[in-house]
Amino acid sequence: MRVLYLDCFSGISGDMTIAALLDAGASLDLLERELNKLNITSEYELKCEKVIRNGITSSKFDVILLNEKNNSDNHVHTHTEEHAHDHAHSHNHDHHQRTYKEIVKMINNASLVDRAKEYALAIFKKIGEAEASIHGVSLEEVHFHEVGAVDSIIDIVGTAILIDQLKIERIIASSVPVGSGHIHIDHGIYPVPAPATLEMLRGVPIATSNVHAELTTPTGAAIVSVLSSDFGTFPEMKVNEIGYGAGTKIFTNHPNVLRVVIGDKE
Repeated sequence: MRVLYLDCFSGISGDMTIAALLDAGASLDLLERELNKLNITSEYELKCEKVIRNGITSSKFDVILLNEKNNSDNHVHTHTEEHAHDHAHSHNHDHHQRTYKEIVKMINNASLVDRAKEYALAIFKKIGEAEASIHGVSLEEVHFHEVGAVDSIIDIVGTAILIDQLKIERIIASSVPVGSGHIHIDHGIYPVPAPATLEMLRGVPIATSNVHAELTTPTGAAIVSVLSSDFGTFPEMKVNEIGYGAGTKIFTNHPNVLRVVIGDKE
């Protein structure tokens, strides 16, 4: 059985997940080709480059929003760990506040393979239900002002595409550090983890961390909680591929990367 282990020693976000999977050998060309099926290519460009984080060579994945690129030369708007929950502020001037229903329709209408479609819909449903529960509204009424931005759609659908491409049969994750401190979200200043992130981590073992930042973003929390069938330390397996995906923030004594390990388990 082909197993993927998510070693979230520095938390997890959508962009870190895609970067780590690409670093472990997934194809960027295939990712771009499949994402084209969503019919939103006029809104973004993808960028993947090698960076070094505290001595570890990693891949860094960015979604560059084209409508913002015109405002400032090559302005990259991604999920920085600090502002992972802050999309509303940077997106008030555009029209990408899609509803849950619109996102489901977009994914259903795309000619993606069934498995990728299924994963992406399950992850979005997890986020939608968490937002609905926190804000006291129905799933249909959820507006993805915080995670419906183009970059989140790319991160979630992209992760689903790559997991299918890598022929992963089972996903196991480590316990998930959420970070500490406070973050600004739409509704004010909240302690880390933000309410939606915590809601999505029900049933997931959380690890303590003295890093003052939001290590696990809402998108990361949804990915790890929906896709992992089990949580624990390194599983017994024959290691085949290893990938490192860099986060946006840089910490002095702590490599801010997600490590993925792909191997065979009997």
